[in-house]
Amino acid sequence: MAILDLHRLHVLREVGRSGSLTSAAAALSFTTSAVSQQIAKLEQEMGVVLIERHPRGVVLTEAGHALLHYADEIDRTVEAARAEMGEFAGLRRGQLRLGTFPTVGASLMPDVVLAFRARHPEVAVTVVSARRDGLLERLRRREIELTLLWDYPWQQIDDPDLTLVRLTNDPTVLLVPRDHPIADLGSVRIGSLSDQEWVVRDEHPVADVLSRVCRDAGFEPRIAFAANDYQETQGMVAAGIGIALAPRLALTALRPDVVAVPLAGSPKRRILLAHLANRRLSPAAQQAAEVFRSIAKGRPS
Repeated sequence: MAILDLHRLHVLREVGRSGSLTSAAAALSFTTSAVSQQIAKLEQEMGVVLIERHPRGVVLTEAGHALLHYADEIDRTVEAARAEMGEFAGLRRGQLRLGTFPTVGASLMPDVVLAFRARHPEVAVTVVSARRDGLLERLRRREIELTLLWDYPWQQIDDPDLTLVRLTNDPTVLLVPRDHPIADLGSVRIGSLSDQEWVVRDEHPVADVLSRVCRDAGFEPRIAFAANDYQETQGMVAAGIGIALAPRLALTALRPDVVAVPLAGSPKRRILLAHLANRRLSPAAQQAAEVFRSIAKGRPS
């Protein structure tokens, strides 16, 4: 079956409106011969006569009127499609699907979502939180379009399928009780803490950080408590069970009886914005990426 040429339907509409091939040609900036050829090709494609020629002009046949009715419907559909695509491009509708991990899900991500919604209130925003492997899987399945990721210098993400943008560096800090002797120090070196007991996140990257920095300083940390989250970590630190390490971005809700002390030479994790390298970002995701960069730029690193 022949493909219906929308351009020729437009010519047919103008011929039907003007009742003359010459007038239609003038309106369309065509020659009369070109208009006649377009109508003839359309009749050939449809297999029916669409116009009748008379001494004083042309009129549409019954088939011509019927086809013109469909042409009007097609035009309305095309215009509606253009308008809807314009809404997506202009961020007057659509959906933005983001990924995050817990420590920035309570710090950086809320600021980004608030700023994006303030600029583009008609775009629906959804956020999923997961560990790094889960975020990468969702990204590859295209369940999310942008995601926050992290890595440390000894375990940097190197994946040719991803486009990565470093947003900021997140330093590791030391958590101690407010009445601890080092709570008021400007900074502390890990080597001076070999006699301390430690609260550590159970099966968490910060546990690996603790092991690495202590071994580099020549000692093994003595673990007093394995916590499930950073709030529990802070509670045990406040109770004097031990001191702890934490990424600074994990401390948006720092207890008043716990102090975060800078750790000299501490490892910094990169906070990254990632998307699939072979996926063209939607207008919403492009704008979101700008918001991520702007929010991250305003934070110390």
